[in-house]
Amino acid sequence: MQNFINQLSTVLEQKYILTKDEDKAPYLTDWRKRFIGKALAVLLPCNSAEVSNIVKLCAEHQIAIVPQGGHTGFCGGATPDNSGTQIILNLKRMNQIREIDIANQTITVEAGCILQTLQEKAVEQGFLFPLSLGAEGSCMIGGNLATNAGGTNVLRYGNARDLCLGLEVVTAKGEVWNGIKGLRKDNTGYDLRDLFVGSEGTLGIITAAVMKLYPLPISQWTTLVACQSIASSIALLNLFQKRATSLLTGFEMMTQESLDLNEKHFPHMANPLQGNPPFTILIELSDHESEEHVRQLLETILEEAFESHLISNAVIASNLGQANAFWHMREHITLAQAEEGANLKHDITIPLSSLDSFIKETDALMRDKYPGVRIINFGHLGDGNLHYNIAPPLGLDPKIFNESNEKPIHELVYAQVERCHGSISAEHGVGQLKLDDLRAHKGEVAHELMKTLKRALDPQNILNPHKVVSI
Repeated sequence: MQNFINQLSTVLEQKYILTKDEDKAPYLTDWRKRFIGKALAVLLPCNSAEVSNIVKLCAEHQIAIVPQGGHTGFCGGATPDNSGTQIILNLKRMNQIREIDIANQTITVEAGCILQTLQEKAVEQGFLFPLSLGAEGSCMIGGNLATNAGGTNVLRYGNARDLCLGLEVVTAKGEVWNGIKGLRKDNTGYDLRDLFVGSEGTLGIITAAVMKLYPLPISQWTTLVACQSIASSIALLNLFQKRATSLLTGFEMMTQESLDLNEKHFPHMANPLQGNPPFTILIELSDHESEEHVRQLLETILEEAFESHLISNAVIASNLGQANAFWHMREHITLAQAEEGANLKHDITIPLSSLDSFIKETDALMRDKYPGVRIINFGHLGDGNLHYNIAPPLGLDPKIFNESNEKPIHELVYAQVERCHGSISAEHGVGQLKLDDLRAHKGEVAHELMKTLKRALDPQNILNPHKVVSI
């Protein structure tokens, strides 16, 4: 090990090789503080050549590598194990925007570029980069791509995968694949880009990417509406999709229980809808025509929704500040959960046709088996992605409750997901949290195909081992 550490100085400046415990500490724990590991060293390269040389050295010494970005993941995908023999490869110094191609409407960025920085650079040029999520002030585009991040605009623009045109990737051999092309059509065999997006650093290390840009909307209108059921919420979604078509860019659901928790920890974020209804829906329309056009369209659709008894109340944001306040309400639910204490998270996708029965049946099963349990359910209703989280009954220690009930609660939720032909991971990835659940969920054939890919691209198993799939 010491020989390896000594050789690191031949590929990286000494100040970017962190070996002291106090220097490594910030990189060893995930955002939720659920996973805590150890590392031989934390390495901070500044370009793909340094990443390449580090990987080659690790391959020579058979040292495992844990790629890391903004460290905002929920599934432990960027946290090392407890062996103390792995290195963390943090890409935060690789944060350059290499090119903005106005004519091609693309932006080429390095993996360590913070998502919010990318968004702001796009706006400066009159464009929109639509990937948006709660951690955008600290998460990095490499991690977004490695986990195929979703967020609030998936309904209109798709996941991170849909926004990516090309990649630069360092392989397990330390070779650099230059797939940096801003092409929207490239039908030349296997799509290597899609192979690495969503692989969580287990097949290669993403070092740069070409991302799509879109014309910046002229106006955005945001509203909160009250629904009494999921069935009416989905009918409302169908109405907006029919009437607003591509102007519909956001459709988020928040349950009464999730917003009650929000208000408990952030009193200034009380729901402006009177009585905090069973389901609060946050809707956003974006337009490239005029303020008046989208406002009139929104009012027309809401009027039809009232007449059809799909909604019982609505509040339209009168200015940008109020619109932001609506979105902050939605984004702070996760923070409110953190303030309340540890909880059991489920990032799942359910077909919209099964969403109503899933929630009704799973809620009933959960409350019957765990009386007093709190179900903090919210998410991206427009694409069927629920954050179906379980908090212990009031008065019970979260740690004790979770340790005793985590496995059966996960099994209950995942069994319901399977019944509805859904997915156990919508946008957070698999990491180490869902490693043991993946095989049953994917099925034997798919799981073996994944293992075959892993063995072929990383035969030494040095790239983020024991994440996503084990070999």
